[in-house]
Amino acid sequence: MSLDFIFRLIGMIVFSTLGVYWGTQLGRLANQDPAVSTFSVEQYAFTIGLVGALVGLILTPLITVRPVRSLRNLLTRISAHSLFAALVGLVVGLLIAALLSFPLSLLPAPFGQILPFVGVLIFGYLGISIFVMRQMDLFTMLSSLTGRGVGGVVPVGTESGSNWAESRTILLDTSVIIDGRIADIARTGFLPGSLLIPRFVLQELQFIADSPDGLRRQRGRRGMEVISNLQKDPSIPVRISDIDVEGVREVDDKLIILARQLRCPILTNDYNLNRVAELQGVPVLNINELANAVKSVLLPGEVINVRVIQEGKEANQGVGYMDDGTMVVIENGKEYLDREVDVVVTKVLQTAAGRMIFARPE
Repeated sequence: MSLDFIFRLIGMIVFSTLGVYWGTQLGRLANQDPAVSTFSVEQYAFTIGLVGALVGLILTPLITVRPVRSLRNLLTRISAHSLFAALVGLVVGLLIAALLSFPLSLLPAPFGQILPFVGVLIFGYLGISIFVMRQMDLFTMLSSLTGRGVGGVVPVGTESGSNWAESRTILLDTSVIIDGRIADIARTGFLPGSLLIPRFVLQELQFIADSPDGLRRQRGRRGMEVISNLQKDPSIPVRISDIDVEGVREVDDKLIILARQLRCPILTNDYNLNRVAELQGVPVLNINELANAVKSVLLPGEVINVRVIQEGKEANQGVGYMDDGTMVVIENGKEYLDREVDVVVTKVLQTAAGRMIFARPE
């Protein structure tokens, strides 16, 4: 039995009781000077009580359960840092309003009765707004006073500052687990911090591994093997957490909300997730961007050695690849097919799919 249904029953009983009471009172007033077509007291009570039961059955969730659920969903989207800063700001604002309430109450009427209440509203709002906007400054000040990191902010030069990377958390997306390159990148040590895999990401990976499509099933199983290899490596801290985001179904939306709450980046190679997260101010670590960034930087005029492995789209073109996977299109390279040749770089083109190099035989 759902919570909505229980509140509907309670609301139906309460509103029908009120309807019977009001109907009885209205029926007595109407029957003080009754006409031929006037309803009796019992008819008034029954009719209005029935209307009250119907109103309670329909409107009760709209005024009880659903507002509370919406408020809870809103609070889950706000980070713990923001909630703490808002609470401190509210307390400070109310204290200032309480200090000013006595001198304001000495003003002549009606200002003496109105301004203390207005001061509570204004200073409460200002306290919340200011402390939420300056929350990072607040936590930095607290960390400098206590000498310990607060909310992941560790002062430079402290003893715990050398271990700041250990307290950092990186959320893993399903796509980056299936991709598999995360294991090699993590072993290099270029990802300081612990890798966090939420349970809903693991469930989506399991759903892909159980897919009737052979290709999807193979990708899902590869993702499971990647997680297993990460957990076996003692140098890579990996955590699987049961943390979840209620009221949201899509895995990408859950990751964004969770990243905002934990104030941590998302590791992914999903272009759509990357764009949506950036629009919402969530930091993203994209493996594809990393791969493009570490590719060899070549300038026109440099000479490189490439093995021509296939023909190009244009006439007499040959195509080869560098060690990092960069495509090299060779003009008049068809005659060097299945041979290694020294080529001179003529142009370097950066595209959304990666970097392409155009060259000609030396």
